[in-house]
Amino acid sequence: MSTPVTSVTIESLTEACNTFLDATHVEGKDISGGCGQNFEIIIVSPKFEGKSTLQKHRMVNEALKDQIALVHAFSQKSYTPAQWEALKSQ
Repeated sequence: MSTPVTSVTIESLTEACNTFLDATHVEGKDISGGCGQNFEIIIVSPKFEGKSTLQKHRMVNEALKDQIALVHAFSQKSYTPAQWEALKSQ
């Protein structure tokens, strides 16, 4: 049984991505000005292989649903490891 989420931090989002999505890289930013209500996140996971953007976003939304329910705004960018490497080399 998981512990109920009472507040959202970059650390809690990263932990959830690592646990539920086997993320190999997570970058998050609190863009709320310090109130912890608006986050943007980049997630790289091999579980995204062969998935459309919509499918990847649904996977993330499901994995982070407890945290997302507590914030005002959440935006994500989801990449496979190969997509992330290609993006970094541009």
